Amino acid sequence: MTLRQVLVSVSCALTFASCTVQAQTTRISTEYLMTLYVPFEASQQIDNTLFISTIPSGREGWVKGPKINGRIIPPAADLLRVMPAGNARIDVRQSVKTDDGALIYISSNGIVSHTKESWDRLMKGEVITGDDHYFILAPTMQTSAEKYAWLNHVQCIGKVVEVQLGENAFVKCDIYVVR
Repeated sequence: MTLRQVLVSVSCALTFASCTVQAQTTRISTEYLMTLYVPFEASQQIDNTLFISTIPSGREGWVKGPKINGRIIPPAADLLRVMPAGNARIDVRQSVKTDDGALIYISSNGIVSHTKESWDRLMKGEVITGDDHYFILAPTMQTSAEKYAWLNHVQCIGKVVEVQLGENAFVKCDIYVVR
């Protein structure tokens, strides 16, 4: 191969590479939907990796936001699976009965990850916040209520506001619609 052929090949390769490397072409924004509060009772420990929690009788969860308000109704459950790396994956299923009587089913998956310090504080029963650990949810919703039908067509994202274990265990998350 001649020097000219090498230079042409290199030039073509560089031109192709610059054409295939792209800058960001879209953006994601969010719109606040609601705050979700869920009390829960001690988990059923299936083994060292799987824990199942439910809402205790006598305590009620709720959702409050500019477009939706209501209470979480039974049945509802959280499954927390501890992964080999030490983080946890969560699978949450719950139903909301809105103040105007509509039923909305919420299914969420997410990831929880603690530092040693946040884990120790949580185990002592302290309230920890979203600044103390990583706790992100990806809720989707389903309803037949015309007023809330738009929820069938959006992906949401949630971040923990506060969580506490113990006798008065709860989790509170802010939920956003991804736009």
